[in-house]
Amino acid sequence: MNHIGRAPAANGTGEQLDFWSFVDLAGHRLADEFGFPHRLATRLLLTLNRASAIVTYDLESTVHRPRGHSWAAFRLLFVTWLAGPLEPGRAATLAGMSRAAVSNLAKTLVADGMLARTPGARDGRSVILSLTDDGRRAMLDIFAAQNERERQWADVLTETEQRMLIMLLDKLIAGREQFDARERS
Repeated sequence: MNHIGRAPAANGTGEQLDFWSFVDLAGHRLADEFGFPHRLATRLLLTLNRASAIVTYDLESTVHRPRGHSWAAFRLLFVTWLAGPLEPGRAATLAGMSRAAVSNLAKTLVADGMLARTPGARDGRSVILSLTDDGRRAMLDIFAAQNERERQWADVLTETEQRMLIMLLDKLIAGREQFDARERS
C-alpha cells in the first residue's frame, strides 16, 4: 500500500526517495526480499517515530532554541515547574531522560539561573532541583509559546480525532506490558 499513491523509487540509489516512498520501499523489500511478515507494524512505528521527530524538532527550533535552550532542557524545566522540587532521579523518570542527562542539564540550568540545587533531606548525597524565580518567569513565557505551537499542530485534527489519537497512543503504551518492553525509569 503506497502513501498517497506513490510508487517506490526503482533506481537503486535512493536519491529519488522521500520519506513516504522510502517507507513504501522498505515495506516491499522487507516483505518480498527478506520475508519479514509484519509490514504494517514496521510502517506504524516508522510513521510514529517520524511524527514524533518532526514535532519535537519543530518545537525545539521554533520555541526553545530561540530562547537559548534545547528540547531536553525544556523537558527538565517543565517537570520541575509543574511537579515542584524533585530529586534528580524522579525528574529523570518524569521527563523520560537518563539520570546522567538530568545531572548534566541541571549543571547548565543552575549556571543559567533557571534551576537551584539544594541539599536533600534523605542523606548527605541527595539533592533537590527546583526552579528559581527567574526559571518560573521564563517557564511562563516559554510555555505560552509552546502551548500556542501545540495548538497549531493539534488543529490539523478535529477534537474527536485528537481524543482518538490520544486513546490509541495510550493503548499502544499500555500494551507494552504484554511483552518485555524496555524504557527509561
